Amino acid sequence: MRIAVNTRLLLKDRLEGIGQFTYETLRRITKAHPEHHFFFFFDRKFDDSFLFSDNITPVVVHPQARHPYLWRLFFEYGVPLKIKKIKPDIFLSTDGWIPTRLNIPVVNVIHDLNFLHHPEFVPPVVRRYYDRFFPKFAQQATQLATVSEYSRQDIIRSFQIDPEKIDVVFSGDNPAYKPLSDEQQDQVKRRYTDGCDYFLFVGLIHKRKNLDNIFRAFDCFKEKDSNSTKLVVVGDKKWWAGEIEDTYLKMRHRDDVLLLGRQPLDVVCELTASAMAMVYTSLFEGFGLPIVDSFNAQVPIITSNVTAMPEIAGDAAILVDPYNPDQLAEAMCSLQQNKSLRETLIQKGIARKGLFTWDRTADLLWKTMEKVLP
Repeated sequence: MRIAVNTRLLLKDRLEGIGQFTYETLRRITKAHPEHHFFFFFDRKFDDSFLFSDNITPVVVHPQARHPYLWRLFFEYGVPLKIKKIKPDIFLSTDGWIPTRLNIPVVNVIHDLNFLHHPEFVPPVVRRYYDRFFPKFAQQATQLATVSEYSRQDIIRSFQIDPEKIDVVFSGDNPAYKPLSDEQQDQVKRRYTDGCDYFLFVGLIHKRKNLDNIFRAFDCFKEKDSNSTKLVVVGDKKWWAGEIEDTYLKMRHRDDVLLLGRQPLDVVCELTASAMAMVYTSLFEGFGLPIVDSFNAQVPIITSNVTAMPEIAGDAAILVDPYNPDQLAEAMCSLQQNKSLRETLIQKGIARKGLFTWDRTADLLWKTMEKVLP
């Protein structure tokens, strides 16, 4: 069987959430099925580390898909030309984008529809592209997959999709996240926070990630905190300007906030495993990888009670209204004051993390692909 795959998000040292999904699933699927041949479609020069096994042929498709106009050229013209030449039996896309005119079976993974629910966070030209093409990407795929039951129901409702056409293939964990000993945690704290306990935010600094309300909540928390607790923020400041920056500059306890910017994975893992708790109170998520990362690092987590986050967290997190800073501040106080609560959440997270492994994700995605294999 010849299988063409959209791998444009396999970028060396730049694997974001969907790129990580692509990497982890394809690495397992290609090795587990040597009887099939895979054609990886890149939109630029690729790194050889992404050629996981001998049954992979890399193909560079032009133009680079970096903008809505180029997305359209890449998927509507570049990819179909390569498909016509290679003649694969099926096409797999792990990032939601597909050509809309293919005469072979297509499996498409759509991770979430955040642009429908929060269009204010999406640039107008990008939003117009999403609004026009994503319904087609969902409707014209032979079979769909997504990463949570919340997203599955959202796609069914929003695009009038037959429920039998879409499967849930939960994302997996990152084994780099591991617990640290008390001594190791103390070393991390001395290195970054002068030995102080801290809450941790990790993620792209974007309005959807709700960092402005986290700042407001931390200010409220600090009014009751007598232990010099810090807030550590790890993430690219690409969308820092505006309300997020304004809220930060108005903080009464701004000196207790450490803005570390983007950090290497090993540093993020250390910071996560040494935190008093992860604070992940996004306004919208189709899955929420930091929840599972916290389970692996054996750290409590505070997360939102909306979209897919309660589904992924289960009873192993404190759930709060992301629009209510006072409620988040109360959760911070509870974790800071109650060691027993922290330990209970950690144990529940350990029990729950087995639900989210990349081996299971890859197996589920392959089963979805088998439904369309000729």
